[in-house]
Amino acid sequence: MSDNHILVERPDTQPGVLLIRLNRPEKKNAITTAMYARMTEALHEADNDAEIRAVAFLGTDNCFSAGNDMADFLTYAMGGGGRPSAADFLQALATCDKPMVSGVDGLAIGIGTTIHLHCDMTIASDRSLFRTPFVDLALVPEAASSLIAPRVMGHQRAFALLAAGENFSAEQAREAGIVWKVISPDAVEAETLALAANLAAKPPHAMKIARNLIRGNGDDVLARMDEELVHFTAQLRSAEARAAFEAFMRR
Repeated sequence: MSDNHILVERPDTQPGVLLIRLNRPEKKNAITTAMYARMTEALHEADNDAEIRAVAFLGTDNCFSAGNDMADFLTYAMGGGGRPSAADFLQALATCDKPMVSGVDGLAIGIGTTIHLHCDMTIASDRSLFRTPFVDLALVPEAASSLIAPRVMGHQRAFALLAAGENFSAEQAREAGIVWKVISPDAVEAETLALAANLAAKPPHAMKIARNLIRGNGDDVLARMDEELVHFTAQLRSAEARAAFEAFMRR
């Protein structure tokens, strides 16, 4: 991995904020094994440093993330690798003790969508597009999205997103409850960082209690992640997934 594919920063103008930026625009910020590992490290850094009081996720211009790197998926489909590379990251995401915000501009595909289900507030540009083509790739939902999305969106919208693979515009995502605010593309980064700084400036113990009360016990989220992982891993090795990945790579 290029050292620049995940940028982890503590912006001088936003004290208390840890910024995690996906920065692989030439591949639409598709996330590799090494990128997952670096984001996992960053989340653990946030949890273990009292000076960090909020985490912000950003992508690049007109692309948050196109999802998992398809070459990695094909490697798993051909029998390589062990535990899927995203699993540790998703666990760190679900258990992060600090408030998390995200800013989306443009594409948010697969995990590029489901990551925001774990963020406390998400800002999106009006040109953003959310889509999870899990079933199209012969896979299943991940990140406990099969549990969280129906709670937030209701069955119909969650099924449309996670099973039917329907596109959600930024405004549709806001109406569904997975985006807090829709703004212009040129304002996403500044407003996301300002939002994170505002959360970081609040009394940290009170913020922690309030966040835990609002989010509730997370054991069911971790249990659903484990359940999804069993099916996801099996599907990664399935003949129908291998055919879907090979067809995708031929495009």
